[in-house]
Amino acid sequence: MEQTYLATIKTAKGEMDMAQIHVNNLTFSYEGSFDNVFEKVSFSIDTNWKIGFIGRNGKGKTTFLNLLLGKYQYSGTITTSTVFDYFPYQIPEDKMRLPAAEFAEDIKPQCELWRVICELEQLRENAEILYRPFGTLSPGERTKILLAILFSGENDFLLIDEPTNHLDQESRENVKMYLSFKKGFLLVSHDRDLLDACIDHVLVLNRQSIEVQSGNFSSWWENKRRKDQFAKAENEKHLKEIGKLKEASERTTRWADKNERTKIGFDPVKEHDRSIATRSYIGAKTKKMQSRVTQMEKRIEREIEEKEGLLVDLEQPVELKLRPLSHHKEILVSLREYSLQYEGAKEPVFQDLTFTLQKGERIAIHGENGCGKSTLIKMILQKAGFAGKKMPVLEAGLCEVASGLYISYVNQDTSMLEGSIFDFCKKQNLDESLFCAILRQLGMERVQFQKNMEDFSEGQKRKVLIAASLLTPAHLYIWDEPLNYMDVFSRMQIEELILQYRPTLLFVEHDAAFREKIATGILELK
Repeated sequence: MEQTYLATIKTAKGEMDMAQIHVNNLTFSYEGSFDNVFEKVSFSIDTNWKIGFIGRNGKGKTTFLNLLLGKYQYSGTITTSTVFDYFPYQIPEDKMRLPAAEFAEDIKPQCELWRVICELEQLRENAEILYRPFGTLSPGERTKILLAILFSGENDFLLIDEPTNHLDQESRENVKMYLSFKKGFLLVSHDRDLLDACIDHVLVLNRQSIEVQSGNFSSWWENKRRKDQFAKAENEKHLKEIGKLKEASERTTRWADKNERTKIGFDPVKEHDRSIATRSYIGAKTKKMQSRVTQMEKRIEREIEEKEGLLVDLEQPVELKLRPLSHHKEILVSLREYSLQYEGAKEPVFQDLTFTLQKGERIAIHGENGCGKSTLIKMILQKAGFAGKKMPVLEAGLCEVASGLYISYVNQDTSMLEGSIFDFCKKQNLDESLFCAILRQLGMERVQFQKNMEDFSEGQKRKVLIAASLLTPAHLYIWDEPLNYMDVFSRMQIEELILQYRPTLLFVEHDAAFREKIATGILELK
């Protein structure tokens, strides 16, 4: 495909309120790919809007941001008079030992530190974190610094890619409040709570089109639900009409064929009322009927052609299946006045923790980053005999796990995913065809199955781990931040799955909407 770079990007001081971004006939595909990521896409957005960017994993959200930044060549045009800036900034390893105050201007030219401090105040964060080594900061503190640097400029249109991943609830609330008072950005996020609080428009990557609509996520989803219901009703009506036309066509064809056969030869004894002269009459009538058949077939083809694609943009989450095992004990995990402390550490990770996990419960472990959520999960796995490195910790109190417990575990770390899907299924003893079927149900395109997993997006890697967990029969499902980077449609599918099959679940998840919908209880760690 011949590609040309035709974007016009120039500085526009004072024009932020009026600037627009016009995308016209945008077509793009990666080198060596048979499928276009975008094909003849056209739309316009205002740089004064607060836009939520929504779509399935792998549909091209990050690709589009990179196209705006001029990183790839493409055909079509992207024209604007504004300047783009992108979050998150990539911090080189040598900068991680330095405080952000020393390298802020390196990642955002002409960045003024006093502006960054003002932005940090809006994020409810003390400016002293600017003077601590960046590598020693928590994920929430790093995010706040990078957002403060991002918004310290003027008139830029900001491209914000997943700002709340790996953040605890308090940090998420701070970021949500902060963004709700800002404007002039395109926000990629799968957090429905964040989108509802921060945006006034949506830019949606449907299955084969892009749409722009005013409102937040919930208003768009409600409009989409109604539109999809109408489209499905129209499609069912159309299919019935096509069925009737086909039946009529088949009847007419059979009649025409029957009469066509009577043109040649007849039995004068059995058909005494016929003569040679009848043949021409039957031939003319048959020819007329054959013409009607042809016209009817063309009509059916036109009907199908007019209606095909009616459902092509419907995003219908496919129902997943889960078959949890039933354990003979009611209590699967029991902690009583339990404390954990890493060897050599001055303070315990947590102490005097008491709780029980009963069969059928879905407990969300909640707390700030660093409070020990993942540590507790790893200790429960260790007690259950789950393969993994033994943790160098000191214990006090009681931590009991039911004997013979089968656990299906989703780790928040995806770095171990490499090689082909075939190799992964073989290593995990999974049925490859069923595994790929689940990935397809989660919206992953078949072309992805030909790639190595290290080339997958983070959202696609998450789907690999979830699919493996769904195929693993278990008494207890333990998921550690399973939804990071995963698209909102897949999140809804997994919600429905859990509510339908009601497995025993212990999980960590900062998506407030997901947690509130499926958790039967909260374990608060402080």
